[in-house]
Amino acid sequence: MNAHKRREIFERLRAENPQPTTELHYSTPFELLIAVILSAQATDKGVNKAT
Repeated sequence: MNAHKRREIFERLRAENPQPTTELHYSTPFELLIAVILSAQATDKGVNKAT
């Protein structure tokens, strides 16, 4: 996928959801990173209990 195609996809996503949010709870960027990694293996609700 070239840069133009990536930008086009990103712009479409931004137009559809200009203020994206997450259900993950975090205080620091590092906590968010860990929560995202854990969320690949569990539900957001379960990750929030663990973090």
